[in-house]
Amino acid sequence: MSCDRVGNLLLVKFACKGAADVQLYVPASIVFWLLKHLPVNRDPNLAPPPPCAPVTQQDWDHPYTPRAEFVQCKELPGALRMNFASNAKEDLTVVLDRSNVELMRQIMLMYSKDLIDLDAQ
Repeated sequence: MSCDRVGNLLLVKFACKGAADVQLYVPASIVFWLLKHLPVNRDPNLAPPPPCAPVTQQDWDHPYTPRAEFVQCKELPGALRMNFASNAKEDLTVVLDRSNVELMRQIMLMYSKDLIDLDAQ
């Protein structure tokens, strides 16, 4: 993940098994919603996920990266399915295991200091 300079978006890159990486702009409002709703890891023996490719300037400059409009999540046994509706023709659905959910939560929490929560009251 990487945050834009204004604090409106995160660029999220998902590494997929057996497929090319996919990326998506996630608005700050979705990030803050996810931080309120993602489960926090309670397992001290949770193994870290494998490292993924870093987000580069080329990723930010890619003209066809879709922007998430909203996300729907469903908790599955040992995983979380996230369906991102976007401004692209097709939605993006990812299934993350518990270690990837925790990594995503921790990274979003780290970037939350750089993001602007327009819905905060």
